[in-house]
Amino acid sequence: MKQLQRLEVFKKSVNNKFTVYNSLFLNLPYRNIENVGMAIPLMLDQCQKGLKSGKNPKEILELFFQNYVDIASEKQRIDFMFRIIQYVERQVVLYDSVEDAAFPKLYEHSTSLTIKDYFELVDKNKSWDKIAEKLSTFSARIVLTAHPTQFYTPAVLDIIAELRTLILDDKIDEIDVTLQQLGLTSLINSKKPTPLDEAKNIIYILRNVYYEAVGELYAYLKRNINNSEFENYNIMKLGFWPGGDRDGNPFVTADVTSDVADELRVTLMKCYYNDLKKLQQKLTFTELQEDINQLRSNLYTAMFNPEKHVGYKDIIMPLQHIRRILIEKYHELYLEDLDFFIDKVNIFKTHFATLDIRQDHSMHIRVITEVLKKHGLINVDLSELSKEALTDILLHQKISLSADDFDDEITKDTIKNIAQLKSIQEKNGEEGCNRYIISNSEDVFSVLFVFALFKWTGWKSDEITFDIVPLFETMIGMESAAHTMQQLFDMPAYRSHVAQRNTKQTIMLGFSDGTKDGGYLKANWSILKTKESLSKVCLNNGVKAIFFDGRGGPPARGGGKTHRFYASQTKEIANNEIQLTIQGQTITSTYGTKEQFIYNCEQLLTAGLSNDFFEEENIITPKERSLIEKLSDLSFEKYDDLKHHYKFMPYLENMSTLKYYTKANIGSRPGKRGNKAKLELSDLRAISFVGSWSQLKQNVPGYFGLGTAIKTLKDQGEIEAIKSLYKKVPYFRTLMSNSMMSLSKCYFELTSYMKDDKEYGAFWTILHNEYQLSKEMLLLISDMNILMEKEAISRESIKIRENIVLPLLVIQQYALQKIGEDSSFKELYEKIVTRSLYGNINASRNSA
Repeated sequence: MKQLQRLEVFKKSVNNKFTVYNSLFLNLPYRNIENVGMAIPLMLDQCQKGLKSGKNPKEILELFFQNYVDIASEKQRIDFMFRIIQYVERQVVLYDSVEDAAFPKLYEHSTSLTIKDYFELVDKNKSWDKIAEKLSTFSARIVLTAHPTQFYTPAVLDIIAELRTLILDDKIDEIDVTLQQLGLTSLINSKKPTPLDEAKNIIYILRNVYYEAVGELYAYLKRNINNSEFENYNIMKLGFWPGGDRDGNPFVTADVTSDVADELRVTLMKCYYNDLKKLQQKLTFTELQEDINQLRSNLYTAMFNPEKHVGYKDIIMPLQHIRRILIEKYHELYLEDLDFFIDKVNIFKTHFATLDIRQDHSMHIRVITEVLKKHGLINVDLSELSKEALTDILLHQKISLSADDFDDEITKDTIKNIAQLKSIQEKNGEEGCNRYIISNSEDVFSVLFVFALFKWTGWKSDEITFDIVPLFETMIGMESAAHTMQQLFDMPAYRSHVAQRNTKQTIMLGFSDGTKDGGYLKANWSILKTKESLSKVCLNNGVKAIFFDGRGGPPARGGGKTHRFYASQTKEIANNEIQLTIQGQTITSTYGTKEQFIYNCEQLLTAGLSNDFFEEENIITPKERSLIEKLSDLSFEKYDDLKHHYKFMPYLENMSTLKYYTKANIGSRPGKRGNKAKLELSDLRAISFVGSWSQLKQNVPGYFGLGTAIKTLKDQGEIEAIKSLYKKVPYFRTLMSNSMMSLSKCYFELTSYMKDDKEYGAFWTILHNEYQLSKEMLLLISDMNILMEKEAISRESIKIRENIVLPLLVIQQYALQKIGEDSSFKELYEKIVTRSLYGNINASRNSA
């Protein structure tokens, strides 16, 4: 019933409204665009019919140009296609705005567990004692990344916000004007953003959405918790990677990191100042004015001068004094408003969000090599030392480093950055920057190199106020993770550091590169097992394990229905915090409005808390584990064969949009690690890898190998066991559901012309066959008739979005065909391909 109610709301609030407002596009009064609105429905119809009948994109568009718009000149056709792309981009923006505006209504009928529901269950079962301690310490942390799929400028985000507001009130005339504004506003960057630009774009969202949303979420929690003294200000934390994540991005320097830390703090001071200014309009009482005016003056100065340092105590102490006077002398008038502000200060302090530092282990190898050569401890490279000798140097050698002593730019900047982290903590507080993450960690040296660099740049061993966080993301790294951590805990110097960090060890697991390396099921199953073994190692050593998940938007990068994933974690996994990255357009599509942010954060919290309350549901028996292991190995074997197929990389390079990701002005980070002439899978960024499959509408990393694995065991008579696994094990069901989402976004008809290609036809057929088999097998084990059968809203949303961008995708494939023919307009066709990436990325909402 709930699903039917939501479908009805979706039809009225999304489908119908989009149809009405989309019609306004037909009359956009702009030069060279007046015929485009009329042509779009015709083109969509021709694309759908043409692809179903087996025509290729080139045939479809050439017939369209001959029969519907009568454009003979190739140059004029190219101009027309550019205008179609611009039109579709704006349709996507409109649809996003309509869907976001409908969000509160849609989730009135949600079946998901709210915080209020959760606490009512606790109350009903008289379980407050059981979860009281958990509530006082549990937290969820969402970490905002700068990965290059979030590229709307603040100007466009303002238009989207305005459209949402107008759509809620059905103000059609004002919507018309705003759509005209949208038509004249550029949706893309004219040049590649710098890391600071990226940081400012995300900080814009912090200031305009998350500052209020986090405050309201905390107030909502306080109202519903059966504890008047609840003060867990860390229950919802924000992390921040733009400006701190230098993994594969040479443009993130020590100076950029410092500038971003300043930008975070200064922006927060602006938020505090505006809040205090509004409060003063209510707190007009004489004895409060001196404190308020002094605090306003301090905040005002700090808003414009990064060198002006206003500490957390400088803010909270005057507010607490104001609160005491308000209670004693002014009848607690507006106390709730003041407490709301005080809570936000206690949550954000002076940092706003915690700026994480991240670098690849290979860069630290390079730095340590330079350092040890400089101090005469090696001649050429680290292989001259035994593991024991290198460990001894890293733990006990006294070295003093200065950036000016080195010529290598990476070494100079790494030393400069680690040395400056103290000053960032002095200005933003320790929470402003207190985690150093090492990508591609595979052994103890990934952690020890960073530990040594901190000591050698002026940090005393017992005063390193940083968590050193290994990121295990390859199959090798995950397999050795438990052994690596045990080795570290066995070292007195490192164990002492962990004790100083409240006996907590944060460990990051990488879903994106894990899936690229091991395939969908193998990667996800390996991560679960790695978490279980790491939990056991930490427990045995008296250390509290904190897991930080590097998850992207789509299922192929760990995305999908996030709350289901966390609610399905086994009881063997430490459940002290939920930490995950929010990447690309997922920042705005899942957490982009106050209502979305509060709802999705609430889902994260209930998922984590429910694991303690309903833990008996998340047990995977030895027999079930054995079955998942078989499926994992079989799917990996199929995926690994594909990965090593001699046409795998050439297909991506020549038949997909892979090479065009780096040409788009989306993000500051290069599309691959290193500068090798030949492209290798290990160097390829997971974002461009997964994104390229998404643009092809093939989504290979989200399912490939599953169909073969299930079919193999079906042929061995185990299909009923797999059906039981789907029904009884939430974790397995979540993985399969997310894979169904990947399959539902596939549209092989778009590229079916490739099956006749002499060079790549056989490879395309391998992909298509596995897609069909995976779809067939997932429907079989789930007893569904269609993919995502029980997720009608998501299914309808995907259908509408896919229809919006279908003309754009056909144009993209047409351009790729023309490029393959070495057209005289090759450069313009390459620009079409690059430009077409944007609309499809945004329409997918979680494509990369």
